[in-house]
Amino acid sequence: MIAFEDLYKQYSPQIFRVCLGYTNNRDQAKDLVQETFVSVWKSLPGFRNESHISTWIFRIATNHCLRAIEVAKRMPAAELPFDLTETQEESPEEKLTFLYQCIAGLQETDRVIISLELEGLPQLSIAEIVGLSSGNVRVRIHRIKEKLTQKFKANEQFR
Repeated sequence: MIAFEDLYKQYSPQIFRVCLGYTNNRDQAKDLVQETFVSVWKSLPGFRNESHISTWIFRIATNHCLRAIEVAKRMPAAELPFDLTETQEESPEEKLTFLYQCIAGLQETDRVIISLELEGLPQLSIAEIVGLSSGNVRVRIHRIKEKLTQKFKANEQFR
């Protein structure tokens, strides 16, 4: 059995980036990472090795993120002030932030797929997590990348 501390050290950075892709909010992403690993801690003794442990952990994180999105949809959204000025995003960190904003605008399944793809998970594992065929996942990844490229070009992120 793998030690919980080892799992946390190995997967928490990836889980954080996946959660950030869902929420586009660093604090909420940190909370979701904690919730994910609390669930992993509680359920680890019952893990049956029917899939890779990474697939299992990413599935738990995905479920927590989807629940958080559902809760957020029920909450009233605050309106933005009218005097906000648009800034040109230039630095790699700003581009990464813009990428996560674009990912957050995708449909739920597409957000899951591209977040897991960005974490380097094999497409077969992604297919297991989202419940699609690996061929369908491959096509969706291609289409998602095209959508994201168009958003970057529309916002002059590629120069």
